[in-house]
Amino acid sequence: MYTVQTDTLLPDALLIPADAAPVWPYQARFRRTIQALADELFGLLDDDLNPLVQLLAMPTDTDLPVRFLEAGADALPAEPFAGVVARGQDIQYSSPWTYNDRDDLSPAILRRRQEGRGLRWAVQDVLNALDVDTHYVHFAGWPILVNDCFILTILRVQRKALRAHPTLLPDRYYTDGKPLATSLAMAVMYRFNEEAVKNLSEPEPGAGVMSRPREAEELLRAAGRSFLDTPAQALGLDPAVAQLFVTCNTISSLRYEGAEGVGRLLLARRHHPNLEEVFALTCPTPLTDYRAVRKLLEMTTPDVHLLADGENVYALGRQVGHYDAAREDLFAVNFITHYAWELQHGTHLLLRAHYGLPGLPRARLSRASFRRDLKRTFGLSDAPKVDKLWDVVLEASRQKHGTLLVITTEALAEADRLKLQCTLIEPVPLTPLITRLVTAIDGAVLLDPEGYCYSIGVILDGTASGRGDGSRGARYNSALRYVESSRYPCLAVVVSEDGLVNVLTKDSLPKLA
Repeated sequence: MYTVQTDTLLPDALLIPADAAPVWPYQARFRRTIQALADELFGLLDDDLNPLVQLLAMPTDTDLPVRFLEAGADALPAEPFAGVVARGQDIQYSSPWTYNDRDDLSPAILRRRQEGRGLRWAVQDVLNALDVDTHYVHFAGWPILVNDCFILTILRVQRKALRAHPTLLPDRYYTDGKPLATSLAMAVMYRFNEEAVKNLSEPEPGAGVMSRPREAEELLRAAGRSFLDTPAQALGLDPAVAQLFVTCNTISSLRYEGAEGVGRLLLARRHHPNLEEVFALTCPTPLTDYRAVRKLLEMTTPDVHLLADGENVYALGRQVGHYDAAREDLFAVNFITHYAWELQHGTHLLLRAHYGLPGLPRARLSRASFRRDLKRTFGLSDAPKVDKLWDVVLEASRQKHGTLLVITTEALAEADRLKLQCTLIEPVPLTPLITRLVTAIDGAVLLDPEGYCYSIGVILDGTASGRGDGSRGARYNSALRYVESSRYPCLAVVVSEDGLVNVLTKDSLPKLA
């Protein structure tokens, strides 16, 4: 949970110099709140995105200057946005927005939406020009009128990190004209912008001491639900009815005679050229009949899958021939283990969900992040030693049954202390081969920052606290307790059976519940 400093009862306006008068009294507090949400939300998604939120103020009086509020050292220059309100009006009247099924909206609401759309497009055009030849990408939110001034949030992320996420084709829209997300990252950005708009629409955004945006995990789940609307529409379904994210989550959570669900579900219209039916069901099973679908999943094999059109399972079959990914009409849902599944298109993993929380199919380990963790925890920056430990961790991450590495400066002393609940070995520098051998059994592997291993099969101890995660297994929670209670510099690498990899240090422990 992110936190916002609210220990003062004075409006932020009283702390701002007169020559930088705020648009509304609590804009600084709002800026801190929305940045805290961005840090938490995109931190759950991908640390490398490194979000920065800026507030662009555009007076309705075009004679007044456009400016950035609460601008820091990284703020964009305001000069390129001069005249953006007038440009937005040109777009508003030259590009009418056609609604397919929103005749129930009043003319006033339609006019405001058209006005907001034109202004947002005008701002985005300026951002696109500023982003050329930079390491960043900026995304304009939706303008909200506050005290005769349009306030618009601008979200900045790292271009390289964003490009690392696979996407679907653009230019798909809901019937009300809103764009469908092309990736989970874009779905998260849309949800973030919606939350910013919701809070900007309050009478005094940021005024309430206890008022803050929804929990980041809740927004991330909402983004997962909306992203699955894109393949639903590609299959010819109404996204509002399909609810594919909820369906896949529920199926993955069910057991059949005590066994977890493992198998593949192929989503495509019937008679797709790249699907071959082994046998068909006389009465197709609705995907919303979760237990029936879970039972059918028991019949799947590595090369025979359930076939569904997005509404019903109609057959068991297999994928054949060469699928042209440009069609974007064939998706795979891989049920990995209990409450864990993936959405795949062609050779790209678009989303992985674990206990209902969606994530990105990024590298299981970030070499740069691991290097930073080593330096922060042990002061270790010697390249050969870092590379040696990286090779060990990378090999351990391939252990399909999961494993746990604990790196500590007092590995020898800890091995002796825990000798009754581990297997002591002669100190040996770990290599990928030795790592593969010692991680094949249950328990942790204890090594020092030099890469020497002292014990294997270690049953870790530690003091229980409120930092535990009930949705994770014993391996993760025991590592968390050990790292938290250790008196020595310590780092744990947790490899779960479902493929998740977590690096735990004292600085990265989850906040107390």
